Amino acid sequence: MRVDVQSFGTVNRLAREGSEAATASLSQLTGIDAAVDVTRITLMNRGDVGGELRGTEAVGVRFDLTGGLEGDAVLAFDADSAETVAGEMLPGAATPAMVQSCVEELGNVMMSGFVDGWADYLETTIEHSPPEYVAADGPAVLPDPTGSEREQRDSERSEATREQRGSERSGDPRKRERERPQRATREQVFVFASEIEWVGQPVNFYIYVLPEQGALTDLMTDIGDGESEAVPVDKLEVFNEMTRAGTATAADNVEMMTGIPTEAEVTGISFAPVEDVPRRIGSDTYVGTVVELSGTPSGFLLVLFDEASALTVAEALMPTAPDGEGVTDRHRAAIEELGNVVTSGFVDGWANVLQTTIDHSPPELVHDMGQAIVDPLAAQVGRNREHAFVVDATMRTDDVEFASEIHALPDGRGLREALEALDVERADQTEADADALF
Repeated sequence: MRVDVQSFGTVNRLAREGSEAATASLSQLTGIDAAVDVTRITLMNRGDVGGELRGTEAVGVRFDLTGGLEGDAVLAFDADSAETVAGEMLPGAATPAMVQSCVEELGNVMMSGFVDGWADYLETTIEHSPPEYVAADGPAVLPDPTGSEREQRDSERSEATREQRGSERSGDPRKRERERPQRATREQVFVFASEIEWVGQPVNFYIYVLPEQGALTDLMTDIGDGESEAVPVDKLEVFNEMTRAGTATAADNVEMMTGIPTEAEVTGISFAPVEDVPRRIGSDTYVGTVVELSGTPSGFLLVLFDEASALTVAEALMPTAPDGEGVTDRHRAAIEELGNVVTSGFVDGWANVLQTTIDHSPPELVHDMGQAIVDPLAAQVGRNREHAFVVDATMRTDDVEFASEIHALPDGRGLREALEALDVERADQTEADADALF
């Protein structure tokens, strides 16, 4: 299955416009001045979906989508934000029953706004089920990450879709290829995620759409031209597993150097408008390194630590106590050394599987707000294009205050070349199941 970049851009734009329509419905219903901060389409492991909600008590409403867009949708809040919004809608004490009623009403109105734009563009009908209220720990507000219930519905939808469209595709080899059965269990899924902020208030909530995989790739193939800048979607899954393996190697390198037990966490490949890329990193201050990659793929790689984590991990490398307050020159030198090792561990996995050479420049130390660090890099990667791919990963430990983010901004052409060069015979060096994918 090959899908061109134009179709990624189209569905991402539809998701953003849908989120903006949902937010407008929110404002009309409540008077809340809200805005869509970031929208992206991400390929990620099921268990990583909803990582933004980790560590929170969350509430939300789930919907089943059918018609021109098939899958699951969720409007999710942390519990405090839900109470704040409920208090705005119904002034007074926000009892649990009031919160549930408000969230259900809000979700119903916002989801209708979300799907209407999709339906208009696709010239079809999209229905959503009544809202199902859920209160759970963080990502548990989303559908079961093992996918058992959803996979059953997806299988039924895919079968119905194939029967309905079979005659239309019988003469088109490219379309016949799209009819191959879906895997019984997909470890990775495409997710549309939009973060919505209440302007001037510490309230954020999220819209997640988990489209049925076969229907989504059919849709993207139909709306794209099938020729310009096409990427093999299935190989993106293998590349994502390569990223997970590279992050695990980088985490091992950090642990060996510092003695701090370090785990690789979320990885994903996102596609977003170039102007949204810096906003995804946020306005927090980071200390880290930036390198330029040359080879297949080329682009930039960032290894970023929040300031507290930078102090923790740098001091673990120092033979003696630091000679000053805050981030000193010795801290910066240690971070440069660590960034070099993390970068090498991260990209070596790519190079081994791709059987290519990926060189990188000496690490450049950065200490600034995340957006300020990423903005000039995104501008370079996004020259002459409106959207960019971003590869994200995190490393973390529970033992001490330490977390790190890894962000790769591959050149779009370089990423396509890397996917073309990906030899599926070497895919056994990742956790992906090559036989099931190809």
